[in-house]
Amino acid sequence: MSRIGKKPVSVIDGVKVSVADRIVSVEGPKGKLQISHHPDISVELIDEGKSIAVRRSDDERQSRALHGLTRALINNMIFGVKNGYEKKLEIIGVGYVCSVQGKKLNLRVGFANELKRDIPAGLEVTCPDQTHIVIRGCDKQSVGQFAAEIRALRKPEPYKGKGIRYQGEVVKIKPGKSAT
Repeated sequence: MSRIGKKPVSVIDGVKVSVADRIVSVEGPKGKLQISHHPDISVELIDEGKSIAVRRSDDERQSRALHGLTRALINNMIFGVKNGYEKKLEIIGVGYVCSVQGKKLNLRVGFANELKRDIPAGLEVTCPDQTHIVIRGCDKQSVGQFAAEIRALRKPEPYKGKGIRYQGEVVKIKPGKSAT
């Protein structure tokens, strides 16, 4: 039995949850999210809507895998619409800068051209200064995905550490040729 799937998901105050057919909708102060779960998994409200129970129909391998996954996704949705998620990126390098203009993120990270990326709907991207990017949103997956796409534009290189990295990420610096 899935240890994560067995635990009921508690609904935080200020969050509305509704389950209809195979769609779980969650609405809170930060936004509204919904997910469609697999037919082998059943989701129901218990304790007068104060918690959610996730159950599976059989013990097949796929059902066991989807059991904990569905519970974790619903838990992340409830946390996201109440508190939101945030990823911070930092840019290291001489002349490397970032800025937000409208719905576009502009990056100058050592290429001949300035890189421009559209900010997805539902995300809030800010640049407190020229070397930091803060991505906020209620959907954990879209926040992480956009942060990963921005980081992939110029990954930190191992010799000088220049590039885009998550705040607090440790990049192992290699010694150069002259270290021998």
